[in-house]
Amino acid sequence: MKSTHLSLIAGAAVLAAVTGFATVTAPGAPAEPAAKPAALLPVERAGLVCPAPSSSDLAETRYTAFTPAGEGGEAKGAAELKPALPIVDDEDESDPKKAKKAEEAAEKARKKAEKPVLAVQEPGKPAVAEADGSDAPALVGLATGALAPGWTAQQTTEVTAGGSRGLLGVTCTAPDTNFWFPGASTAKSRQDYIHLTNPDDTGAVADIELYGPKGTLASDVGDGITVPARSSVAVLLPTLTSEAVDDLTAHVTTRSGRIGAVVMSADENAGSDWITASADPSGTLVMPGIPADATSVHLVAFAPGEDDADVKVQLMGKNATFSPAGNATLHIKSSMTASVDLKDLTRGEPGSLRLTPVRKDRATPIVAALRVARGKGDQQEIAYIPATGPVGARASVPDNRAKGSTLSLTAPGATAKVKVTASAGSDGGEPAVETYTVKAGTTLAVTPKAPEGLKGSYALTVETTSGGPVHASRSLALTSDGVQMFTVQTLPDDGGMVEVPSARQDLSVLDD
Repeated sequence: MKSTHLSLIAGAAVLAAVTGFATVTAPGAPAEPAAKPAALLPVERAGLVCPAPSSSDLAETRYTAFTPAGEGGEAKGAAELKPALPIVDDEDESDPKKAKKAEEAAEKARKKAEKPVLAVQEPGKPAVAEADGSDAPALVGLATGALAPGWTAQQTTEVTAGGSRGLLGVTCTAPDTNFWFPGASTAKSRQDYIHLTNPDDTGAVADIELYGPKGTLASDVGDGITVPARSSVAVLLPTLTSEAVDDLTAHVTTRSGRIGAVVMSADENAGSDWITASADPSGTLVMPGIPADATSVHLVAFAPGEDDADVKVQLMGKNATFSPAGNATLHIKSSMTASVDLKDLTRGEPGSLRLTPVRKDRATPIVAALRVARGKGDQQEIAYIPATGPVGARASVPDNRAKGSTLSLTAPGATAKVKVTASAGSDGGEPAVETYTVKAGTTLAVTPKAPEGLKGSYALTVETTSGGPVHASRSLALTSDGVQMFTVQTLPDDGGMVEVPSARQDLSVLDD
């Protein structure tokens, strides 16, 4: 009679794989070979959320979704973005007719939310959809199989007049539980909203904390904000506190569930744009892609821990790295937002800002972002550049047009080489590939080579091929009534590949 059981050796190997602490071998048995390194495999699921684009009836929005060409997790897959559900009033409706009407409206919204706004059909080719006015909804989406690795989406909105004037661009957000937003404001000249979008089928609960130059801002209503399932909530920051502060840091966390979070910032004097979350707190930060013609660069930084931070402020320019005159260092008190006006420090050349600890043995983690302006007076336009992680293996940004795109690449450490691929156009065109060398401590700004025979828009994919880490951003510019409107999106690693630990089992088949 035959029976199969786990041998002593196999049991020990499994224990070691689970605990990572010890390996046991049977007496007299040969030593176990070293465990295999973790395998690098493509992700098979990826989620994204996009905020409601605008409250302006003049808004014109383009959604673009893209998965780079490459090996996916499966032969097939799907990648769809669907409308978020509207918030339903929970108050009891005593009038039967009104209750029935409300239920019919809710059912109509649920059916509408099941129809994709856009869907990627194949890797390497962007999908595009458009929406006008203030009724464009927030979107929630999921990609699976071959369309999941590197799946990304861009939302670009043009508003030509009013308090929300500007070109507002945002990379749709992967759901998470923790977000930092240096550069937000409760000033009277600003209207800043935090958009919280829940992609899941259960509700989420979020908290918002605000930190100004003197510490925590008093707030009685920033805790326990409910974000219903597959819905989006916009919170006006001045409603959370009575204090009007020009520069503050907003911290969003969740008590339960996951959300996507991003800040819509509108300045009555300088236009509007989205503020995306800073990279996680770190001792060294990079903010890539300050335009050569920037007329104002404003740095906002925050130290979330118990220690103060002293950092070097350096501009990585076209040919070298240097510290701006009078602002070579910045002191950031614990739990207090610090800011400094760096004015027009690029002086006609593209650049990227790097923050490093003054003392290497005291690398206090911080978060940071830049508020960048082009033009002056009523011709001024703003955009935000948060601290971002390196491109890593690969990063992509959709919605590039025939004109107006600038790709900024900076190598804060060693010289590096990158491959830049312009995808096929959404309506036609052949991919184009270029390779660039980025010298250590410099910023390289290039106009990407558009696809041959381009029709529609295209995506840019950046891959590091050798050398040190590279940080990147894409600036998109459009001119309207003499105003050079622009927006900047950073390109951190797309997370399309993940490490999967390998476990070895020794199964013995013995005859009893």
